[in-house]
Amino acid sequence: MSGPARSVAATRVAVRRCLSQLQVGPQECVLAAVSGGADSLALAAALAFEAPRAGLSAGAVLVDHGLQTESAQVAEHAADTCRSLRLEPVVVVSATLADEGSGGPEARARQGRYEAIEAVAERTGAVAVLLGHTRDDQAEQVLLGLARGSGARSLAGIPPARGLLRRPFLDLPRQVTESACAEQGLRPWQDPHNSDRRYARVRARAALELLEADLGPGIGAALARSASLLRDDADALDDLAAAAADQLGPGPWPVTELAELAPAVRRRVWRLLARAAGSPIADVSAEHVEALEGLLVRWRGQGGVALPGGRVGVRVHASGGATVRIDSPAR
Repeated sequence: MSGPARSVAATRVAVRRCLSQLQVGPQECVLAAVSGGADSLALAAALAFEAPRAGLSAGAVLVDHGLQTESAQVAEHAADTCRSLRLEPVVVVSATLADEGSGGPEARARQGRYEAIEAVAERTGAVAVLLGHTRDDQAEQVLLGLARGSGARSLAGIPPARGLLRRPFLDLPRQVTESACAEQGLRPWQDPHNSDRRYARVRARAALELLEADLGPGIGAALARSASLLRDDADALDDLAAAAADQLGPGPWPVTELAELAPAVRRRVWRLLARAAGSPIADVSAEHVEALEGLLVRWRGQGGVALPGGRVGVRVHASGGATVRIDSPAR
């Protein structure tokens, strides 16, 4: 008897490996986050096949943002597909964009989607939620980070695991999920946003295609591999920064102690100190960090550094020596 098609087998192996890493008891529930596209349908099918063999139950969560006129029908069609795969529970939930301060429309939709997914996971008692991001998504993320001049953490791309979220397909190219759907008779939805060049990710996808054509195949895989390597570096630097921030304690912080830190560590420390002072860390940009660096290494008597959350970083000179602190403007 012949086995499954190669693409189907690849998706199942990826999910099997992911499930084997979960430290959970028998019959615990794992959800697939399903949009109706090829990546998430291939994920749902692989989870439906592998979860019972791992002694787990499997369900699906579908988030409808209501951003397109047919979004409710798309969600219900994808839900029906999940039910035909014998996933249970299958939960369709509505979600709104996150607050205006959370970035552009893509970022706000993503944040709102994750909040909705995590709420469903809590309600259903799910121990993990699998997401269908592929190697192509990873490469696009790295390319966007390069275009923005981001640091190692951003260039480390999409993490394979964070909290309840798991991404088993990050080593698989998108063509594998598309083939897996075709082999299993699954009919993915073609999201029109995926061809709308108003979105940065769509433009990054087109740029990758041009790079592949001009420089040869393998660019996407190389970018994804770079992300994996940079993630290890970023994790190590984050650990050093957390230890340094703990040692510094609450401000004000002596300039001499800050200057002893390696720049790569200190830039991360600034973000942690800003968060501890009340700035939302997601809103502390590279520009904010460089301005704080200026209080230390490019000091020319400049004024305070305005930070998110109404905080201000200032350098103060007193008889005991120069210090930096982050506080509210009213202080």
